[in-house]
Amino acid sequence: MSAKTVIVTGSSSGIGRDIARAFAARGDNVVLNGRDAGKLAAVAAELGAPERVAQVVGDIGSTATGSELVQTAVERFGRVDVLVNNAGIFGAKAFVDVTEAELDSYLDGNLKGTYRTTQAVVRQLLSQGDGGSVVNIGTVLINHALASLPASAALVSKGGVHALTTSLAAELAVHGIRVNAVAPGIIRTPLFGDGDETGSGRLALLNRIGEVSETTSAVLYLADAEFITGHILPVDGGYISGRAA
Repeated sequence: MSAKTVIVTGSSSGIGRDIARAFAARGDNVVLNGRDAGKLAAVAAELGAPERVAQVVGDIGSTATGSELVQTAVERFGRVDVLVNNAGIFGAKAFVDVTEAELDSYLDGNLKGTYRTTQAVVRQLLSQGDGGSVVNIGTVLINHALASLPASAALVSKGGVHALTTSLAAELAVHGIRVNAVAPGIIRTPLFGDGDETGSGRLALLNRIGEVSETTSAVLYLADAEFITGHILPVDGGYISGRAA
């Protein structure tokens, strides 16, 4: 297989970092993205193969960042094949206490950022004329919320990402561009921090929390699966299907 060029937003830590690692490990060209230049440079150094790794520092909430990601990919590697929309923010706060500024930050960072970055990439894919793949990162909490985790602002924005996935899958199929999403459950990332691993694990049938490598496997699968589009794949250990006890 020839190397693909993959853009991974939010790849300076957690899920995005591992996704970038996996694409680079199999020989693909990877364009990293994050807001912290130091962290991004450290990830690039870890990946090795500097001839196959590029970096774009910037917030995907800015339209300019999406354009720069595409420009960098084309200048360094000649094309774009895959976009992984991983960058985003998440937090819990009671519905009545969410400020307008906080709501805007979720909508800008999660939904609008994903929308604009995808626009920039899809324009490039259309100009190339040979299809491509977009994989969005959502959350299973859209389908099965937790009373103990009030996160309406974050979930409204991520719900929009799920809707964007199915809508674009229908619109872009005629061009051979596939659009899918991975919906993680509770995953061991810096965001999870010192959370109750045992208690959280009991929320899923497999009775544990997930690892970033398991989310990565799902992303790689959807990026390559030529006959799948419009699919939102839960990676949740059975969280939305049942409980361990």
